[in-house]
Amino acid sequence: MATQGTLENFRAAATVAGATTVALSTPADIAAYIHRHSNGDILLPPCVSSSRLQLANELTAQGATVVTAISRETAAVAASGVTGVNFAIADTGTLVIDSTTETLRLASTLPEKHFALLDPRNIVADDRAAVALMQRFHQHQPRNYLAWITGPSRTADIERVLTIGVHGPRELHILLIENLADDPLEA
Repeated sequence: MATQGTLENFRAAATVAGATTVALSTPADIAAYIHRHSNGDILLPPCVSSSRLQLANELTAQGATVVTAISRETAAVAASGVTGVNFAIADTGTLVIDSTTETLRLASTLPEKHFALLDPRNIVADDRAAVALMQRFHQHQPRNYLAWITGPSRTADIERVLTIGVHGPRELHILLIENLADDPLEA
């Protein structure tokens, strides 16, 4: 489990990068937060974290429109996407997500808002601490996509004009959920 200092470092770095972090505990609270901040269809690709929370049922019960049949067309018009997070790096506020399946990549990169489900126990202090986890990923599945996400999508032109959300989500909401998943290989 991440120490309180590691968790606070992560929250500070993620905030500096433009993300919002919030600690939530019950599936109903998590669904309510997502529904309140999403104004349209919510992409919910299959992942251990959302299944464990029965998030599709919770979101539907709160009146949200959940899209589980994800395609490039549905992702292009969705308001938000929800994914699990394998682990995070405190000193940069970075999320690491096994994005081997296309539906996860679509949910985390196409809609304007990305909601990331993270167990604070899976936050490591720095990139050196992440090396062992990266080795586990490689041993488990030699060919995969790992997305490293630090804040909302951003780019700057030659005149240093920063633009948020050009190549991906304009908003990144990191939902810190205790006891969600203690194995960084599952998210």
